[in-house]
Amino acid sequence: MKKKASKYMRLQAEGNEEFTSMQFRKPKPRAPIKAIVLACTLFLAGSIMILMAALIFTGGAGIKEPDERRSTYTVLFVIGSLLFIPGFYHVRIAYYAYRGYSGYSYEDIPEFD
Repeated sequence: MKKKASKYMRLQAEGNEEFTSMQFRKPKPRAPIKAIVLACTLFLAGSIMILMAALIFTGGAGIKEPDERRSTYTVLFVIGSLLFIPGFYHVRIAYYAYRGYSGYSYEDIPEFD
């Protein structure tokens, strides 16, 4: 029967020491996939809403009445900004952590468990 590999190992202290430096080593953090997917979704949805607001503002969307156009692009721009800002922030942190820039880690992204 083959012994199953464990993710834990017994630490052997050197000499009469009770502690070893390996027990204080921090494991490499894993990427929070759900949080990164949510951040990408927020980023894309916010970008699309801001783009739509810009099209409506410039008159490229075909809405002719000024009152209807003003209220539509204002709402789209505000909601798009509320989605874009946190999405961009967390996507940027995830990208920098993936590339290994100093000062950025996957631990900076909140997990949704």
